[in-house]
Amino acid sequence: MVYIGEAHPDDAWQLPSNIKDNVVLASPVDFKQREKVAEMCVVRLSIKLPAVVDRFDDSTEIAYSGWPDRLYVIDRDGRIAYKSRPGPFGFKPADVEAALQSMIGAAAH
Repeated sequence: MVYIGEAHPDDAWQLPSNIKDNVVLASPVDFKQREKVAEMCVVRLSIKLPAVVDRFDDSTEIAYSGWPDRLYVIDRDGRIAYKSRPGPFGFKPADVEAALQSMIGAAAH
């Protein structure tokens, strides 16, 4: 998982659930603050995946169109084997599974 810029900082549009759950956060002003927000999100959401934080220049988000959410499968050669539609509504776990199965099958041959 790559944590990118905060989607709903306190100086922008808020989801009602963010207000209800008291997760209204300021936009980080530097990388250290972004790391702290990312860590809080991983802990509070009980995310079990390994997580890294995008650089403060948003290079990963820009390169992969990661906002608002997106699922990718990267093959052994570092190429994109699958890219989901924007999430969470564009997520199709069966498509991710099919891409992974295809990669496993190709590796077995």
